[in-house]
Amino acid sequence: MTLCPIAVVAGCKKCPAFSVCPLKSVIGDAPKADDKVDAAKKK
Repeated sequence: MTLCPIAVVAGCKKCPAFSVCPLKSVIGDAPKADDKVDAAKKK
């Protein structure tokens, strides 16, 4: 669920604070670290 107002409008990747945001995978739309590992295993 996306709670961040910037992530709702533009998405996490377009946010100016993306690189320093500690909550991008919690309140934003960025994938969690576990999701990246699972996606890499599927390929």
